[in-house]
Amino acid sequence: MPVSVGPYGQAQPNCFDRVKMGFMMGFAVGMAAGAMFGTFSCLRLGMRGRELMGGVGKTMMQSGGTFGTFMAIGMGIRC
Repeated sequence: MPVSVGPYGQAQPNCFDRVKMGFMMGFAVGMAAGAMFGTFSCLRLGMRGRELMGGVGKTMMQSGGTFGTFMAIGMGIRC
């Protein structure tokens, strides 16, 4: 099966690579959003120190995983 070639001579990424790239981009955006929302919500609840870092980290991982999953699904549909 021939490999499709882009306009500048490089090979196009296959579908799995696009899904991986979509997940990583979504994970990064979700982590940034989770950092902002997690910090504000944890500070509003009165968390400090180690508890604050744990709460913010948990929120960042949750939102990053969720948004990354949806971006990966979207990139898979586009393939």
